[in-house]
Amino acid sequence: MSYFLRLIDEEDKAAALATLSRSLRAGEGDASLFIVQPQSFDIVPGKPFAYWVSDAVRETFLRLPALGVEERAVRVGLQTSDDFRFVRIWWEVPASRAEDHWLPFAKGGAFSRFYADIYLLVNWANDGVEIRHFFNPVSGALKSRPQNIEFFLRPGLTWPLRTTSGLSFRAMPAGCAFSNKGPAVFVRHDDRGGLLALLSIANSRPLALLVSVQLAAADAAARSYEVGVIQRTPAPELTSEQTASLAALARRAWSLKRALDTTETSHAFLLPLALRVLVGEFNPVAIEAELARIQAEIDEIAFDLYGFSEANRLAALESVGAGQSAEDESDEEDEASEPEAPPIDGLLSWAVGVAFGRFDWRLATGERAAPAEPEPFDPLPARSPGMLPEGSEPFHAHAGILVDDPGHHHDLARLVEEVLARVDVAVPDDVRRWLGREFFEFHMKRYSKSRRKAPIYWPLSTASGNYTLWVYYPSLSDQTLYSAVNDFLEPKLEQVVAEARALREKGAGRSRDDEKRFEELQAFELELIELRDALLKLAPSYKPRHDDGVQVSAAPLWSLFRYRPWQKVLRETWSKLEKGDYDWAHLAMSYWPERVREKGRTDKSLAIAHGLEDLYEEPEPVSSRGTKRKGGPS
Repeated sequence: MSYFLRLIDEEDKAAALATLSRSLRAGEGDASLFIVQPQSFDIVPGKPFAYWVSDAVRETFLRLPALGVEERAVRVGLQTSDDFRFVRIWWEVPASRAEDHWLPFAKGGAFSRFYADIYLLVNWANDGVEIRHFFNPVSGALKSRPQNIEFFLRPGLTWPLRTTSGLSFRAMPAGCAFSNKGPAVFVRHDDRGGLLALLSIANSRPLALLVSVQLAAADAAARSYEVGVIQRTPAPELTSEQTASLAALARRAWSLKRALDTTETSHAFLLPLALRVLVGEFNPVAIEAELARIQAEIDEIAFDLYGFSEANRLAALESVGAGQSAEDESDEEDEASEPEAPPIDGLLSWAVGVAFGRFDWRLATGERAAPAEPEPFDPLPARSPGMLPEGSEPFHAHAGILVDDPGHHHDLARLVEEVLARVDVAVPDDVRRWLGREFFEFHMKRYSKSRRKAPIYWPLSTASGNYTLWVYYPSLSDQTLYSAVNDFLEPKLEQVVAEARALREKGAGRSRDDEKRFEELQAFELELIELRDALLKLAPSYKPRHDDGVQVSAAPLWSLFRYRPWQKVLRETWSKLEKGDYDWAHLAMSYWPERVREKGRTDKSLAIAHGLEDLYEEPEPVSSRGTKRKGGPS
């Protein structure tokens, strides 16, 4: 027999050890003392020193089949080895382009059981040919790891691989790819009921306990929920009645968690929090309470299926704990997850989206009914239900640019006020001030995920910020900068010049207020000319492609953004573009075509990215000691 002392929860471990030692010498028992046969550790895969659970818990690994049995598959997925190049957030790529070029990409994320939005896309054009040929041009070694791609597009369950939170499984819709950091579980014939039942079991306390036994990690921060661990974890066999019952619980939990997802960047978004009650009952407190009841019911059923005694159940509850929440835990893949927004900021941000034609105000007025809820494994929609359906008339027609200019037909502040009035919401007094001083920082935080920054409303401003053109990224084209000059800056300049001329002609008759206004107009004219000239200088060679993503597309315009953190990011991005670090980008081909074409001769993945496969020169085979030729397979 071996003696183990568990002092994990003790703040003063030395004092606790001394006290426990005295108790042991006196022959007294203690809850922190565990006496275990060392051979019992052999039962658990990996033979961890899981001394704190009973023999009955460890013997579960003998009694029940592993989760990764023949009718279920647990698989690790794609490692791109260059996410900045191959991965985008879903709003960076137009729906029409995503359909045949980009797949939704499950890649971990924050703690969330049953449901979590899949907000990333991966470049999988032509079955991922660009990624599958991502070799080191010098050594010939494959840099990417396209693993288990035959499981892509199938519905399944996924979870964050490494996290400071607890284990959390969620439904993975059909049509997705999955990553090495967001592995997946599949069932035979992609049976939806079987997947939902397994989702309940996977999120149950007994399964979490059996996973923790294998990890034998005292600190949750050290946990990595590897595929092998999940594969070896026991899972009970279910009758058809048990499958149906557990599936119904998981389906309801998924629906409730999805209903709580009110962020405008989600595929589930309907309306901002301040308006959410307009499309059906919405009580977050009641929803959370029902989720807790469902979790308790799932745990009770799972404890029976695993055959845990009352003592083992209590031990499981104490060991696994009540479960972490997304609010107080973070995950290495989502350290920049969207913060909770004040309701008024979320409302104003939505109104900006309505003004640009992104969101549909009719959901708030009752002119359009909310779409039916999808099923958990339905493919993700190209647009969230809160977005304006394709072909619908927008709130305000425009060509991709709005402006901060009182009295202008395309004035953003006025349009936001009109949106709020249309949905019968009191209009704040400081909408223009909020747009000019607070909105872009708020927008940057809301539209940044998984270490990517992807704002879609771009404020291009004069040096003082007194005049701002708001460019809508989804409408961006090689004509956008010309439109900014011809449709906005030139007419504004004419207006300012005419007003200044009228004051100049007044001569000595100008009042003190006239004089002040005259000086302001002169300075403003110079700023407008500077902005116009900068845009005209950039316009001829600026040929953006949405496949490059927001950051690369915005990089040539870095000097026109006044928000310093974003300007710094873009300036660094532009510097890397100039150096050739991002020659895979279509924008690089626009600026440095000869350099990009030359690289395409030796880099097949880059050649594929630019449609230059005919330039690629296959390297000579290397015969020394059977070494594979340099450059990788064709």
